[in-house]
Amino acid sequence: MRTQLDTLVSAALQQGSAVPAFTCYDFTTALAVVAAAEESGRGAILLVAPKTAATPNGLRLIAALRGLADAAGVPVAVQLDHATDPQVIADAVSAGADSVLVDGSALAYEDNIALVRGVRAALEAQGRADVVIEAELGGLAGDEDRAFGTDAAGDAAGHAAGKSVSDQPAGLTDSAQVEDFVARTGAQLLAVAVGNVHGKYKGEPRLRWDVLQDIAVRTRIPLVLHGASGIPAEELVKAAAMNVGKVNFNTELRTGVLAVLEEQTAAHRADGENLQALLRHWDSSARTFAAAALATLSR
Repeated sequence: MRTQLDTLVSAALQQGSAVPAFTCYDFTTALAVVAAAEESGRGAILLVAPKTAATPNGLRLIAALRGLADAAGVPVAVQLDHATDPQVIADAVSAGADSVLVDGSALAYEDNIALVRGVRAALEAQGRADVVIEAELGGLAGDEDRAFGTDAAGDAAGHAAGKSVSDQPAGLTDSAQVEDFVARTGAQLLAVAVGNVHGKYKGEPRLRWDVLQDIAVRTRIPLVLHGASGIPAEELVKAAAMNVGKVNFNTELRTGVLAVLEEQTAAHRADGENLQALLRHWDSSARTFAAAALATLSR
């Protein structure tokens, strides 16, 4: 059943759990995620990247995900992730997204607030005041849609050196700004930067649980941890105790599916171009990862 994001997350926190959110670039992955959620009896969040939502087929995917959420046997929310473009946001909401991460984390503090407030005003004008807004305070290194981060100057050099996204500095969320930011933006969830990154970590992730704890005591709205791929399960289980009600996964889900396809494609090509059987492997990889994330966050 489709459920408002804030309702889903708040209910999980009351049970001492967090809800996993999975980036879905395709419907096959989304089907696997929802199947895993139904098997576990727990809710999940389907994320759509802004580059996906900016295309006609991406909007069709959002509509399909909304239908999938409506028919699911467990609570499921559909969210546009890391969005800044007002038109992309408006189109995604019209297509069926019922929540949006308005990501002004790369902007100056006041500009970040202005962006979130502007999106809220635009949604209200659109007659969609019901859309749940997540905002982000603090900068995460890396690229949401890539396993390795890039920048305009050092893309080729970085890849040649094998540098991962955690080689790039990230700005921790300033806990002293949290109360003012939440009050002025009206955000219903807050994504924070506490040493987490998008993409692959170099070495062991070192999350600043002290910073997260300080943030948690300064606001009552649920917190969100992005870049959870690669963070050990024994670390993630601490999140809900610090008011983290939503945890985002992308990299491990994608890389797992790609590894299976690389391993299985030749055999299934030889087997009469057996695409149906190949898709079953895709489904199995995504479902297994989603099941593990659901189990971890509900401990």
